[in-house]
Amino acid sequence: MVTGNFTIVVEFILLGLTSRQDLQILLFIVFLTCYIVSLIGNIVIIWISSTNPRLHTPMYFFLRNLSFLDIWYTSCVVPKMLINFLLVKKTISYNGCVTQMFIHMTLGGTECCLLLSMAYDRYVAICSPLRYTNIMHPTFCIRMAAASWFAGIINSLINTVYTLQLPFCGPNVMKHFFCEVPKLLELACADTSLNKTVLFFCALVIVVFPFYVILITYVNIISSIIKIRTTTGRRKAFSTCASHVIVVALFYGTVFFIYLRPGRIHVSSYDIMATLFYSVITPMLNPLIYTLRNKDVKLALKETTGKKIVLWRK
Repeated sequence: MVTGNFTIVVEFILLGLTSRQDLQILLFIVFLTCYIVSLIGNIVIIWISSTNPRLHTPMYFFLRNLSFLDIWYTSCVVPKMLINFLLVKKTISYNGCVTQMFIHMTLGGTECCLLLSMAYDRYVAICSPLRYTNIMHPTFCIRMAAASWFAGIINSLINTVYTLQLPFCGPNVMKHFFCEVPKLLELACADTSLNKTVLFFCALVIVVFPFYVILITYVNIISSIIKIRTTTGRRKAFSTCASHVIVVALFYGTVFFIYLRPGRIHVSSYDIMATLFYSVITPMLNPLIYTLRNKDVKLALKETTGKKIVLWRK
């Protein structure tokens, strides 16, 4: 749309993962499979932890929240990406781009804080087991989850408001598969140094601070586990934290790679792969990590499916 001497951008062209047309159908099948596996896995986690009394604990309350978040995390990105695989011109409207950016950043920030809540739950369980039920009571858990969502929304709102102040009057080709703040800033026809500064400091608060607290939490957890006299006790304590540690490493590793590097060393192909990993692959892997490494979840899954089979046979 032309206004005066400027062209106002009303849509963006997403270059996607590759420009090779012969790979579009293959990529469509691969990511459709990943999306279906992610949906099924996270829905199963929510279903099992909600219906089985064995899993009505703070740990699985936070896991339900994480699975719910991951469903929307992938749904914010993948459906549009799948549609674009089948189109020659891969576009997204300006309003659609801003909406996608806001939702994705909200969910990402919320996950950072939610992983911190899960780490605190493990800290209390291992370091103060006798006080666990008193500290991690349902009301407190709900407040922690609500605070995580609130922090994610505020972080996203701040960055979205600053981004909306920028004029987009020239290039509209985005070297990405969805609308993400760093890539959107590259297309603005104005100085974005303030936006990059705001983005960096928000990342410090919403990403680095929770990660730092998680590290301190696990230092205390490990020191407490070492003091456990029995090998069985130490192994059991480590196993309750292993899944969470893996999820934290996968998620934070790629988020740090995107948001906390100096602008000069950003490489588009690496950025795309890192974003793809924490936006699509990690939400798919989380249910597998928690299911395969967790005896309680596997037992609850067997009990629930066993009851369903018995009822079906009757």
